[in-house]
Amino acid sequence: MEKQLETTAGRLDESLAAHRVVSQEEWTKSRKELLKKEKELTRLNDELSRQRRALPWVKVDKSYIFEGTEGKLWLSDLFYGKSQLIVYHFMFAPEWEEGCPGCSFLADHIDGANLHLKHHDVSVVVVSRAPLEKLLAFKKRMGWKFAWVSSHGSDFNYDYHVSFTDQQLKNGTIYYNFEYAKHDDGTESPGTSVFYKDGTGNIFHTYSSYSRGGDVLIGTHNYLDLTPKGRNEDGIMDWMRHHDKYEDFKGDQGCCSH
Repeated sequence: MEKQLETTAGRLDESLAAHRVVSQEEWTKSRKELLKKEKELTRLNDELSRQRRALPWVKVDKSYIFEGTEGKLWLSDLFYGKSQLIVYHFMFAPEWEEGCPGCSFLADHIDGANLHLKHHDVSVVVVSRAPLEKLLAFKKRMGWKFAWVSSHGSDFNYDYHVSFTDQQLKNGTIYYNFEYAKHDDGTESPGTSVFYKDGTGNIFHTYSSYSRGGDVLIGTHNYLDLTPKGRNEDGIMDWMRHHDKYEDFKGDQGCCSH
């Protein structure tokens, strides 16, 4: 893995060494041409967000029970007094001793957003199948503050297509990212689901995204995309590690590249 990263860095350094250098005037002309495309993308993204909000909803009639630091919780409790709930489906199977590195990378960005989201009628809750004691131990290790609950023993992960049964894996085909496909990456996959609770307590599923749909929540990528070397990777997030493992990292921890 480290040799692979050195190879990638070497190719980039070689490419950057031969990069075109121009006058300030020519640079400004090129930059303004790119700005037109950036503005177009911004407008397209605004329209996509509008269409996302306009999606029809599905009423959630099934009861789901979670375990949190407060004890047993219903899905309704996860709103914590807000009308909007964002659930991040964090890959952490019951038998694992630590959470998925890719999901941890995304989770590193949640607390900063929560400084504002909790004041704007949005609750963000992380859900995993591992027992609560494992989640809390890993949360402490990572220094996170967000709410994290266990769905262990619940159908929640399966119903929202981020966990897969042994039988599904044995069949070799699972339903993920809105299609049936071959799967050999284990019982867990990442995702984000959004819910709305009306004034009478009815809950609706409004949106879900999977795979690289979570990329929009990773601010580090947006910073890297501004730089000459970009994300500097051969595979999706193959450079990334648990944030407490950058010095003693051994082996490949890339994931979430379905």
